This record gives sequence, structure tokens and C-alpha cells, in this order.
Amino acid sequence: MEREWVAEESVVVAAAPERVYAAVADLRKMGHWSPECFAVWVRGGRVRPGTKFVGFNRIGWRVWFTTCRVTAAVPGEVFAFRVSSFGAPVALWGYRLEGVADGATRLTEYWEDLRRDNRGAAFVSVLGKVFTGVPAEQRATVNRRGMKATLGRIKAALDAGRPRPGA
Repeated sequence: MEREWVAEESVVVAAAPERVYAAVADLRKMGHWSPECFAVWVRGGRVRPGTKFVGFNRIGWRVWFTTCRVTAAVPGEVFAFRVSSFGAPVALWGYRLEGVADGATRLTEYWEDLRRDNRGAAFVSVLGKVFTGVPAEQRATVNRRGMKATLGRIKAALDAGRPRPGA
């Protein structure tokens, strides 16, 4: 299997970009949306570029944590963060938001594997397999599945909060 370095999935949410952004940029809710991340500890109060946080993750019986730093936080447009492990880059995760018809938002979750051509890339790839049980070659496939679940949960929550026409 050839290794994929990027993945993304999109969904249209029946909510304005600012409301969708508020949901994805609320780091403490990440454990509610994601099938892999079950908790987040945020360092400091307001979330903005440079904010550091720790993500606690689980696949089956395997549990691990990652250190993260917010790299982009533009309300209604983009929210992204960089993940590292033992100081070595692992991935870039983010959300792009685009207003579409009827006040809805196209929400795209994206991921880029940063474990290449840098110090410790091979070491971090091995750690990834040991801690998560997922070989680097399968990470994009696993992440796509997780993205679909995450986006589905966000959509269900935000669509449910929108008044129905004629109501």
C-alpha cells in the first residue's frame, strides 16, 4: 500500500460559518466530535494562534497523548493546529469553512502527515504504530473514517439547532 500524506473530507452544515467555527474552535468539545480524541487540556484561556493544548486519544485499548499548537484561528474561515510527539512534527489538522447557499457552511476537515524529511520522522512513525496500532501507511485511511464521523457529529449537532422553515 502506498502511503498517503494528505486527506480531507467535507460536509455541508445548516449553520452560518461563524457558528460552525465556534464549534470546531472550541477545543474542549473536540472529544465530543472525534471518535479518536476523548479529551483535551488547553493551556491558557482564549484560543488563538500559538495556544498550546494536549489531546488525549484512544483506539480500542490503546491510549496516548499528543502535544498541539494552534497555527490558524480566523473566525468563520479556518482553524488549524500542528501536532507533535516528543518534539517531532507529526501532523497538521484543520478545518476550512466556506459559506454556501441558504446561510449554510461547507466544512472541510483536513490532515497532512508531517512525518517526512525531518529529524525523527522515522522514529515518530514507529512510535505512532506502537501507541496507536496504526501503521503510517494506513493513517490516511483511518483518519478519513474518523473525519467522516467527526463531521457527521458536528453536522447533526448544528443542523439540529437550526429552526425549521415554517416553525
